[in-house]
Amino acid sequence: MKVYKLTVFEKDGKKILDESFEASSDRDAKKLGETMLEDKGYTDHTHRCTSPLGKLLLFHV
Repeated sequence: MKVYKLTVFEKDGKKILDESFEASSDRDAKKLGETMLEDKGYTDHTHRCTSPLGKLLLFHV
């Protein structure tokens, strides 16, 4: 399992979520990240999900 990072920001740049989670692949991490955003109500906030190698899996401004 690899450790991925999901970060959500307010419009002023303040970090409101900074969470690490494990997934077996980039595809699974993208799905988990999307689910986490939906569950927490952050889908429309600026966010990013990155892989352990720094690959950007999700990004929204």
